[in-house]
Amino acid sequence: MSVAHLNQTLAAWSPAQLGLVGDVLEVVRAPHPVLATLGATVDPLDPTMVALAADLVATMRVSPGCVGLAAPQVGISAQMFALDVTGHPKTRTCHGVFVLCNAVVTEASRQEKAREGCMSVPDFTGDVKRATRLEVTGVLPGTTDQVTITTDAFEARALQHEIDHCNGKLFLDRVAGAHAVHPRKVYK
Repeated sequence: MSVAHLNQTLAAWSPAQLGLVGDVLEVVRAPHPVLATLGATVDPLDPTMVALAADLVATMRVSPGCVGLAAPQVGISAQMFALDVTGHPKTRTCHGVFVLCNAVVTEASRQEKAREGCMSVPDFTGDVKRATRLEVTGVLPGTTDQVTITTDAFEARALQHEIDHCNGKLFLDRVAGAHAVHPRKVYK
């Protein structure tokens, strides 16, 4: 399958294809143990996982300032997250709203430090070094379509942040030390 076809598959996907409206779920906060647990690989065709995908999108959409939400953040130890950086001022490349299952970083380059926040760590932000050019593969929920996402800038950072959640890591695990953690001034 060509890269162009893969990108068309992602571009053609929307939450409506899940066939249901998701429920808004409660977001868990650190130090909840699920946030430090490696998420289980998921079957993207499992109706429970399709419903979870819809729930992640619904919860992300009602959460001001939220650009991504991973299954562990709603208390489910699974390799799935929703992402949408549309309209964020630091976004260059944007693939719109999507959900990925079993995502893996296949290429990463050009490390850069920037400030990150998280709904599961609402009182703090941190300076985190991450790749600014990224390639990720994963499967769209409700399908067997493996897609490859090549991106940069803010979308690359957001993808790495959500993949970290799926692997039991918070941004606090990636900061250089206490000097790189800051009280959040405003949480919207």
